Amino acid sequence: MGIEVYVGHISADTTEDEIRKLFSVAGTVTSVHLVKDAGTGKYRGCGYVRMSTEEEARESIDLLNGALLGNGQIAVKNAPPKQMQSTGKGAVKFKAS
Repeated sequence: MGIEVYVGHISADTTEDEIRKLFSVAGTVTSVHLVKDAGTGKYRGCGYVRMSTEEEARESIDLLNGALLGNGQIAVKNAPPKQMQSTGKGAVKFKAS
């Protein structure tokens, strides 16, 4: 399953592969998701990285918060927990709280 960390202040030209490579110094990266605006499709400058263990997630925060990536410093912190929310149509979606 893994543990997610939030990554902010990512420059618009940064790729998922670059994020994956950077975070691999802290352990095994199981997924990278860069956030885009649903309406415009524009990149929002943030994303989530899923590390394989809680220890690796903590290590990524310790090592990479404030690290230089591209033309700026990224912010790395614990991702907010996701909560289930009913869509009213018999489905359930998850949202960050």
